[in-house]
Amino acid sequence: MGEKRILRRYSPEEKAAALQLASEVGARAASGTLGMPCKTVERWVWETRKANGKAVGRSSPERQAETVVPVAQETAVTPAARHKVVAKVYTPSQRAEALEYADQHGPTAAAKEFGISRFSLREWRRKAAQHAKGERKDNPLAGPDENPASVRELRILAEWRAHPGLGPTQVRNQLRRQGFKVSTHTVRCVLEDNGYVAPKSRRQEAHDNFYEAVRPNQLWHLDFLHRHVHKQPVYTLIILDDYSRFIVGGAIWDGERAAAVIETFSAAIGRHGCPKMAMSDGGSAFYAWRGISQFTGLLDELEIDQLIAKEPQTNGKLESLNANLAKELFNQETFFDLGEAQRRLRAWIGFYNFRRTHTALGGILVPADRYFGRADEVLAQVEAGRAPDGLGEPIPVGERQLDLFRISSRNGQVEIHLMGRRIEIPIR
Repeated sequence: MGEKRILRRYSPEEKAAALQLASEVGARAASGTLGMPCKTVERWVWETRKANGKAVGRSSPERQAETVVPVAQETAVTPAARHKVVAKVYTPSQRAEALEYADQHGPTAAAKEFGISRFSLREWRRKAAQHAKGERKDNPLAGPDENPASVRELRILAEWRAHPGLGPTQVRNQLRRQGFKVSTHTVRCVLEDNGYVAPKSRRQEAHDNFYEAVRPNQLWHLDFLHRHVHKQPVYTLIILDDYSRFIVGGAIWDGERAAAVIETFSAAIGRHGCPKMAMSDGGSAFYAWRGISQFTGLLDELEIDQLIAKEPQTNGKLESLNANLAKELFNQETFFDLGEAQRRLRAWIGFYNFRRTHTALGGILVPADRYFGRADEVLAQVEAGRAPDGLGEPIPVGERQLDLFRISSRNGQVEIHLMGRRIEIPIR
């Protein structure tokens, strides 16, 4: 057997002396002079440079002499501050200056001089060439020199304050749909600097039993969300389309009753048509273990298949929606009474269906895009740099063109309509 190897321990004074010598003559020469392993000295140099927030990598002794700082002069850097780096944004004049310098001295020298990566320089040059050929409208070298970081922060905060329940990923998706690109990490840093606190989530064992309908109105999910308004328990019933994540019905009730389910479900059918299947849990408002419940009788009458979810994960799409509803509405608002809660719920459902991007739909589409079959058109608008808001939605009442007075003939009889109502003509 070979001789047992003993690892040598170095004191802080020895480490400081090695770093000081490495900053003068280089890590390899310092290790030979002090009789230390070269890898150990190089690792100390790398850790010191990383702690001081400088570029990490193998470099020449001259470069090390410029960047290595002794341990005694180091400042404490927490891991959170070390990783909290927001992407830097450059003004058009800064881009033009960097490209002009790169044309004279090369991209490598420009990258070192301005602290810009060569990939960014190459991308700016490519976009400028495309603009010169007329292949793109925006020019990275032209435009106002306002601080892009301030503009970016204002847009992030405006979207978040308009909808305080949204998280960094959702805010990023909302801006992405508007044609404004920003990373989730940058959004999170801006929000945390302005008081955002990430909610505590409980991790559970995931499952891979994923399913999805193939068309709208093939499968609807139903479930109640239990909350309190001024210590009064309220029950929010949500009906969700599986294919598009579109909320086809929703209302607040004072209890889990079959009559509430039937009324809300019937209103959704009257507005959007009958589904092929309906899924809910085994609650008494939906299902009776002995006999036939009122809701089951309605489904049988309408020839709709009823599915009972024995586990919460089976109805997981609606469980996730209920969590977002609680976070974005009930945890953010203070309601005066149940009437105000109903109105705010209808407003939130409208925002969710037509304005709120959905992660399961790619992070750009909203549920209405998929439910009404306009996903391809919306994606084309986003890719072209145009905001798709209002695309394919009904015209507001105030902007509609109405016939105030109309005369028509029906079955040989003259009919007069005033303000959309038929006027009876007395026959003499």
